[in-house]
Amino acid sequence: MTPSEDFVVTDRGGIVENSHRVHAAVVDAKGRLLYTLGNPARLTLARSAAKPAQALAILETEGFAGYGFDDADIALMCASHSSEERHIARTRTMLSKVKAEEADLRCGGHPSLSETVNRAWIRQDFIPTAVCSNCSGKHVGMLAGARAIGAGMEGYHLPVHPMQERVKRTVAELCDLDAREVEWGIDGCNLPTPAFPLDRLARIYAKLAAAADGDDAGDRPSTRGPALARIFHAMAGHPDMVAGEGRYCTLLMCAFDGALIGKLGADASYAIGVRASDATRRLGTDGALGISVKIEDGNLEILYAVVTELLERLGIGSPDIRSQLAPFHHPQRVNTMGVTTGGVSFPFKLRGSKPDGHDPHPAA
Repeated sequence: MTPSEDFVVTDRGGIVENSHRVHAAVVDAKGRLLYTLGNPARLTLARSAAKPAQALAILETEGFAGYGFDDADIALMCASHSSEERHIARTRTMLSKVKAEEADLRCGGHPSLSETVNRAWIRQDFIPTAVCSNCSGKHVGMLAGARAIGAGMEGYHLPVHPMQERVKRTVAELCDLDAREVEWGIDGCNLPTPAFPLDRLARIYAKLAAAADGDDAGDRPSTRGPALARIFHAMAGHPDMVAGEGRYCTLLMCAFDGALIGKLGADASYAIGVRASDATRRLGTDGALGISVKIEDGNLEILYAVVTELLERLGIGSPDIRSQLAPFHHPQRVNTMGVTTGGVSFPFKLRGSKPDGHDPHPAA
């Protein structure tokens, strides 16, 4: 393996144990590629990283404002939450605002994404139900959208439902693609999930960040900009709703305090929207940035390490801010006796689209 290859390496005693292929794209709000790793055009299932785009389709339904959803509710619509009590309670409150019941949800219960919550459930002999799904907020949002357009809640999760047809159009528009260029599968929560080139995921998040800055990037400024901005501010203002205690998304957004949003997608996809700053201007854009990452083998630990490494190489945030993510950036490799057995390294080179093609901060 040479340093130019787009892999993250884990070792044991200096011996390479695993290599994890990385794909990444960094774009500006107009979708211009600034930096890449691997294949930025890789067809990628966005999974839960698509939730803000799906939420936009809900916010744009006629009569949505009548439900009285606040920003914390919208953050939960974009969440892969830990099924903490606050998440379950808010799901129930959102259901009441829609005048729906838990039985109307077409997601299933599953173990929490938090080991702390799982241990508590085991002690209580608790069996999670639909409101405990990490995607419960998105599902309540879909119920609200379905009711708002007069399509009925029955079958709201099916690809042929009018609400899902709206979602498909909205996602394609945010990606600047024809609807036929976006492919769709079924997510773990039972809703459709889109697949598109990886750099288009970065483009969605750049648009979210640009809207938060008051820059619509030419994307339906009279109607879409405010909704995109509201989603950004909801996530940035309620990071505890987007994930949960000790989770990467929550800690990332808390550390950056409104400067960016980040969202996990299952099987190791991730997206970040970064608001305009001196750091983004140094990278060749006067506006917002979008960053998308996919780890080929689906390893989440490696995903978080790579995302944090990219923020460092791009110079996003101060060293003090990024230090709050240190446990994710350099995960400990220790055995059962606490002995350090190896580490994680980042031999890849981030390729720029400028003539010099330089890595803004090469690995040592």
